[in-house]
Amino acid sequence: MTDNGEIGGRPDGVDGRLRAVVRLAQEMAAAHTPQESMGAAAEAARRALGGSFAAISMWERERGRLRVLVNVGELMAGEERLPEDESYPVHDFPEIAEFVHEHWAAGGEPHAWVETAEGVGTGVGVGSASPSGSWGRVAALRRRGRGSCVVAPIVLHGRAWGELYVARAAGHPVFDRDDADFATVLASVTAAGLAQTERLEEARRLAFTDPLTGLGNRRAVDIRLDEALEAYHADGTVVSLVVCDLNGLKRVNDTLGHAVGDRLLERFGSLLSICGAMLPGALVARLGGDEFCLLGVGPPADEVVRVADELCRRAAELELGEGVACGIASTGDPIGPVPSARRLFRLADAAQYRAKAARSLKPVVAGRDGGAEDAVIRLADTSPAHPPERRRFRGRR
Repeated sequence: MTDNGEIGGRPDGVDGRLRAVVRLAQEMAAAHTPQESMGAAAEAARRALGGSFAAISMWERERGRLRVLVNVGELMAGEERLPEDESYPVHDFPEIAEFVHEHWAAGGEPHAWVETAEGVGTGVGVGSASPSGSWGRVAALRRRGRGSCVVAPIVLHGRAWGELYVARAAGHPVFDRDDADFATVLASVTAAGLAQTERLEEARRLAFTDPLTGLGNRRAVDIRLDEALEAYHADGTVVSLVVCDLNGLKRVNDTLGHAVGDRLLERFGSLLSICGAMLPGALVARLGGDEFCLLGVGPPADEVVRVADELCRRAAELELGEGVACGIASTGDPIGPVPSARRLFRLADAAQYRAKAARSLKPVVAGRDGGAEDAVIRLADTSPAHPPERRRFRGRR
């Protein structure tokens, strides 16, 4: 079947099918996101099997359902390319949990099978009966004007992960056993591609995640802050940075041990995450050591201050530690020009420094105590040759 749905585009012979397999792997490898990867796999499988429609679904064991992740080809009423919530109870399609498992457990490999709108299937499992007679699939074929489908389990990390489904319109040749065998191969290549995508996504996640708390790391903040300031310079989007210094961590480490100190860091990280959720789209991160931050993009400065105040209140109630010192710098306040992320960080650092020095139970906010003569702003602009006693601000190291 060609891309416009006409029979004839299916690759024939060993060489043609080998090229189709290579093409599927290449197109998955070229994708930039998991969604793109699955879409590429479904489309390549549809073309390779001469289908009018293809889908990839994931078996969500905890919910007992097959959730459709992507649909490609000729979509019928109720079908979307990237459905938000198209799912089907597994008990309507028991073969994914029963037939596949039984033949697999018997020492074979999971294989694809064919269903038709007439309810006659071609089983290609190990040995005995076909899983045909899945009335959920038969009814779906009839309802959507499709004559037959081939279903191939996708096995990932040694478990049934989901399925590859390819259908042909009514009136076109029914899938046969050779098609089912080929679909099994395509599903295996799809599984390999999904495994690679998972590994890449995990690597990307780790590159921007603090391993102890699970929050973002400094790299994630730098990238997000640069993007936020571009929006600020373009249309005035308010960008607010809260820098937090967890008080008493050294004393906990020295008296109770670093394992307990790590628990304090994790507990505060969870608290920061809860408070950050009060600001839509906020990023919470651990900068390193006992320093954390919250980056708000869009909400007014007063809303960010309210959330930071709540964070200070809750941190003071933690069983361990001695509360938190918070400093805030927001483009929604009179802090002067903010040409770069460095400037906003220096202002938030200076505010946090004053909060710590004063043992303040509330956040200190740059620009709210005298405008250009604000003590925080003057502190941030101190000559690099005479940095504050406690530390140098970021950008001056």
